[in-house]
Order: sequence, then C-alpha cells, then structure tokens
Amino acid sequence: MGYRGKFFWYQLMTRDPAAAGDFYAAAVGWNVRDAGGENQGYTILSAGDRGVGGIGGICDAAEAQGVRAGWIGYVAVDDADAAAARIAAKGGRVLAPAADIPNVGRFAAVADPQGAAFMLLAPNGGREMRPLARMAPGNVGWHELHTRDWEAALDFYAEQFGWAAVRSLDMGPMGTYRSFAAEAGGEAIGGMMNAPDPERAPGWTFYFAVDGIDSAAERVRAAGGEVTMGPMQVPDGSFVVHARDPEGNAFALVSAAL
Repeated sequence: MGYRGKFFWYQLMTRDPAAAGDFYAAAVGWNVRDAGGENQGYTILSAGDRGVGGIGGICDAAEAQGVRAGWIGYVAVDDADAAAARIAAKGGRVLAPAADIPNVGRFAAVADPQGAAFMLLAPNGGREMRPLARMAPGNVGWHELHTRDWEAALDFYAEQFGWAAVRSLDMGPMGTYRSFAAEAGGEAIGGMMNAPDPERAPGWTFYFAVDGIDSAAERVRAAGGEVTMGPMQVPDGSFVVHARDPEGNAFALVSAAL
C-alpha cells in the first residue's frame, strides 16, 4: 500500500454537513458529492475527481459518546486492530476500537501519548488512490502538530509509522519547529512544535492547498468563515492563513503564492 504510514484522508465532523459542504466548496474549491450506497449521507470532498476527505454529521447522542466537531486525519495501515494495539502499548490510547466501514475498510480512533487524536484505516483490498502533488489545489499541503513535547511526539510517530525528521527552525522564545517527512529522505509534509499556550490541548492542524492565499482568505470571509491569522509568509516561502468555518472548526490554508 503506497500510503502506508501516511495521512491520506481527512474528515470533518459537524452539526450541519450540508452547510459545511457548501462552505468548503466555496472556500477551498473542493467538489462535493454524497457517497451514496451504504454510506449515503456521508459527503465526499474531491480535488477534481480525486477524493481527499469527507464530512460526517454528529448529534447529541454521538457527542455524549465522545465524538467532537472538527477535522481529523486518517493514517493508512495494513491492519487497524494491530496498529491500534501497538499504539496503546506505547502509551497512546484507543478512543474507539476497530470496526468496519461498509465497502471502505476497517478503522479505529486513537490518540498519541500526549493526547493528539487521529484515525487509522486499513482500506479494503489494499486500494490505491491516484497520487496528488503535495501542493496541488485541494490536497492537504501541510500537517502541523502542536503538542507538549515535540521530541517525544516525533519519536512516537517515527516508531509507529516510520516518519523522519527533516530540519529544525529556531523560533526564538517560541522554541523549535521541527519538520518531518513520511519516510527517511522524503519531502517534508509537516511540522511539530510545543504549543505556545500550555493550556492548549495537543492536536493536529491541516493546511488545505489553494491557488493564491489572498483570494482564498476572501472566499473564507465571503462564505461566512473567519480568518484568525494571516495571510503571512512562512520560512519555506509559501503563504498561510489560519481560519475557522462558520461552525467554529479550525483549519488552515497554504499557497505557493499570494
């Protein structure tokens, strides 16, 4: 499986999936459609014809069971049950035990030892999706972990999935920002840092790639969202904004150009 050990699917849980689909179609440019069949009611988000994520609905009963609104990423594995057991053995937590998704695969919800949640998915039949360039519009161009001890976090993900450190950036009083690749010698796909706010719960932020950051920020506002930071240029030369959708769910955008 070419995606083994990598983030390869991104899911938003929300109170109003239809409104969220309209917002992200306008803000990011994704194509939106219902999954249909046994998964009818689940919204597929696509860059062109290539699915990159989805939107699912939550209700009071789901929230009572611990389901929270927001974005979460799926890491591809060969065996969701075994991968969840390995994570638990190394100090992580299994938030929801492995279960089947009809015609898709077997998944589990987990958290790393510092509490950052993510999903595991073993796709049926080892299916592959057409590769997308990291910064292709609609893809996820960057994955950022804010945590309490980034060195311990990187060691954990390296052991579990083979991720590898790429380079460090000294941010002065904010500490070190460490970029990582999905495998040794690979292209950087994300970064880790200790959260400046010690009260902030560890978690992942996903940067959706767009063509032009200024126009994308305006689309966020026009569609009812809020830009909370940026646009700003980051050390690799790209431009980013941090934002919230109309329901308050945090996300970010990244572009090679203003």
